[in-house]
Amino acid sequence: MLMAGSRCLPIQAGLDRNDDVLRRLGQGAVTVWLAATLAFLALRVLPGDAIETQLVFSGAGAEVLAERRAVLGLDAPLQVQYTQFIGGLLVGELGYSLQDGQSVMLKISQQIVPTATLALSALVFAVFLGISLGIAVEIRVGWGVSWLARLVTDLALSTPIYWTGTLAIYLFTVWLGILPSAGAGTVNHLVLPVTVLGFHTAGAIARVTAANLREVLLASYVRTAYAKGLPGRAVLLRHILPSALPPVIAVIALQAGFLLSGTVITESLFVRPGIGRLLLDSVLRQDYPVVQGVVVFSAVVYVALSLAADVLYRLLDPRVTIA
Repeated sequence: MLMAGSRCLPIQAGLDRNDDVLRRLGQGAVTVWLAATLAFLALRVLPGDAIETQLVFSGAGAEVLAERRAVLGLDAPLQVQYTQFIGGLLVGELGYSLQDGQSVMLKISQQIVPTATLALSALVFAVFLGISLGIAVEIRVGWGVSWLARLVTDLALSTPIYWTGTLAIYLFTVWLGILPSAGAGTVNHLVLPVTVLGFHTAGAIARVTAANLREVLLASYVRTAYAKGLPGRAVLLRHILPSALPPVIAVIALQAGFLLSGTVITESLFVRPGIGRLLLDSVLRQDYPVVQGVVVFSAVVYVALSLAADVLYRLLDPRVTIA
């Protein structure tokens, strides 16, 4: 009986894990739906519309505007437009741009590569910088190092990204003239936007890393390791970091999702192509389908990253339940 019961434990654990994943998938679906609904309603609250933005300066009369709205279905009742929008999402259809008639899915796919390149490069830089700063704050290699690491972390958390980006452009482009401030296509064009975006992302990673290290350093097994005479480097690598870093994974995934919003400012500031620029231009032109499509795409990416981080965290520490 004991053996039979022991065999049931892994099976039950697997079922619980599957239930956790299914629950998170359901929560993710609700998150995407809420994001899509809020985007739909917010765009309809704004005065004017894309048709007026396109034709008002061309001298088109009210009849022409009304005819154009009817062709695109913008004169339909709000509930009808919403039903059509949600129905399209369920079959993977994001609609067509009101500006050029191009598929929203195609417009987004054309901007994924530059945005992904910027976001992934910034994330790698942020993870390296954030974990290094967190270690420097708590391990206390020297008072000056810890103080400087804490200062850099506070700056990353408190300064606006557009202020840091403008300062970087002035320093490295205008004053020193060593890096381009706009464009894409070469590694040099990536240096400034990656550094600025990664710097701001690193702040939260550094803060959480330092907090986890502070807690682990007080653990009895760490004190025992030091009491045995193990070198500080060995204690850090074998005992402290393996326990302190797994919770940071969730923060890294969260920051990866926030990178999509950070690219809006970064791509605009450094005049780079990408989903952020596409979103900003579409908002200014009130191109409803494109804005809604980018919001849904961002929500899906954020939910996917969050779920992947939870699953990875569970694999690293089986005691953790996916919330």
